[in-house]
Amino acid sequence: MASLLAITHQATAADGCGAGEGKVNILSNDFPALHAVAAQAEGCTTDKLSVTKNQTKDHRDLQNAALKANPAKYSTAIVSTSSIVPLLNEGLIQPLDDMVEKYGQSLQPSQLIKIDGKVMAVAFMANSQHLFYRKDILEKAGVEPPKTFEDMIAAGKKIQQMGLMKYPVALNTKTGWNLGEEFINVFSATGESFFKPGSAIPNLNNANGVKTLNTLKALTELSNPDFLTFDSNSTQALWEDGKVALALLWGSRATAILDDEGSSPEIIANTVLTNTPVFSGNSTPGATLWWDGWTVASNLSPQDAEATFKVMTHAISTEMMQANQEKAVWLIEGYEPDASAMGVIATVQEQANPYPMLPYMGLLHTALGAELPDFLLGNESAEQALKDVEAAYMTSAREQGFL
Repeated sequence: MASLLAITHQATAADGCGAGEGKVNILSNDFPALHAVAAQAEGCTTDKLSVTKNQTKDHRDLQNAALKANPAKYSTAIVSTSSIVPLLNEGLIQPLDDMVEKYGQSLQPSQLIKIDGKVMAVAFMANSQHLFYRKDILEKAGVEPPKTFEDMIAAGKKIQQMGLMKYPVALNTKTGWNLGEEFINVFSATGESFFKPGSAIPNLNNANGVKTLNTLKALTELSNPDFLTFDSNSTQALWEDGKVALALLWGSRATAILDDEGSSPEIIANTVLTNTPVFSGNSTPGATLWWDGWTVASNLSPQDAEATFKVMTHAISTEMMQANQEKAVWLIEGYEPDASAMGVIATVQEQANPYPMLPYMGLLHTALGAELPDFLLGNESAEQALKDVEAAYMTSAREQGFL
């Protein structure tokens, strides 16, 4: 079987992975999962097809200038949910719909990143916040694993009332980026849009915005009073110390939480990872999907664009994924998640929304992180907090020319 696979791989590489002639130049971040993708791409090199790479932590600083060149210095930039936005703003990457139709049969619908209805990137790995729970504590409290935010709040109250834990819930609610992200996650579960249709005008000061804030407040009331200092390092430490039973944490923390370091065998054995809660009567998880994926530069010849699409589709093949199973939560057909990936995969399967890839989303995120603490501390109403968020955002958006 191994020799058959080797022969198949040689044949594929020998014909340039079906990519024909051209130049493929990859710009990406520098970590093991991306090394695996680039190595698979380089295997397509022939005397008529060149495949080169630049994998660097400085990729974001390089990408715009490099793709503005004509032809672009790199034919593909590997991007994430947020780093794609500057490339979109300047029109430096091209829609992929035609090539997906012709050559993308191996790609799954969940991999196709659409902006304004057009496929602008192909995702191959994912991250998301999702629910971690202690099955032993839930069993002692006599409650089922929560499916909804309402369930999660009720379970936390029961654990607290029974004296099993003083502060059974934790979220990444540190003032600033983390708190902004928690609001964005929970608001996503309402199905409401962050902005009014076709505009950069915020759409938060409404019943769904109030519902989101009240949900966050109910969860933080079950958290340690220091919740405005909690980032991923804090929440991971609380979990490993056995201080919490329900937490919304990043999937990328799961491997560290489930390893043999920093926690007891009892906590590890009773830690379960599952998809993010929804609101009762709704099916959208209270999470935003973050992904890494590849793009195709706009300033390319049709030949190089097509070669890049074919090589990068091969680079994220099932074969590559199977050889590098443990390096990421892969969004690739045939991926079988281990225990640490289960929560992210479940959240993807439940069709969580991607983090909004809009040029002005970062300004709204910043305003949320700065303006919400007063409400969570009981110093103002939800409506006033949302009014403050929208006012702070509008000032920044006007300064940057979005309004």
